[in-house]
Amino acid sequence: MFHILVVDDDKNTRLLLKAVLESASYTVSTATNGVDALKIMDKEHIDLVILDIMMPQMDGYELTRELRESQSYLPILTISAKQLPADKHKAFLVGTDDYMTKPIDDEEMLYRIKALLRRAKIANEHKIFIGDVVLDYDSLTVTKGSELVELPQKEFLLLFKLLSYPGKIFTRIQLMDEIWGADSETGWETVTVHIGRLRKRFEGWDEFSIEAVRGLGYKAVKRV
Repeated sequence: MFHILVVDDDKNTRLLLKAVLESASYTVSTATNGVDALKIMDKEHIDLVILDIMMPQMDGYELTRELRESQSYLPILTISAKQLPADKHKAFLVGTDDYMTKPIDDEEMLYRIKALLRRAKIANEHKIFIGDVVLDYDSLTVTKGSELVELPQKEFLLLFKLLSYPGKIFTRIQLMDEIWGADSETGWETVTVHIGRLRKRFEGWDEFSIEAVRGLGYKAVKRV
């Protein structure tokens, strides 16, 4: 469900981190430098970035600075062979959220990722609470008091993604790639259909709403 971008110019490191993260049920994309990473983030929604410092074209410091200057609050975990305090200080000064030195302990990295996602207000336990409303990822249900709504998988994933980032605008293409997959042959119009179904299902609920943003896409708004 959560999409992590690994940015490192070393192929073996990328493959290793991808394998570890996928074994922990994360979706993983990879890039070899900051320039490629920004291109990926333009096309796909990313929940967290893991990056190296020393990379060609745009290094980890530059990528972090670029993201922070664009007002992005995306969680960033820097993993680098650089161990000097000055290197760590620079990484934090430009905006990284956490720093690990190579070689890393895989289990510790996964714990740190969970902590960063939790701080980013992403539902670490696969549940989102909005007043009396609870979205349960494991059962694909939305409950409000004694009322229970069991959703089709795609509808639930769509609602869960939007409510994980209230106020954030997602384009139809972003939602299509995230929920149906970038290789899906289904047209982006299916996002509009599913959004319409969700809005109809929950139109009488005061806790949240899904709003269309003309010319851009959709966003979820929490009312409590």
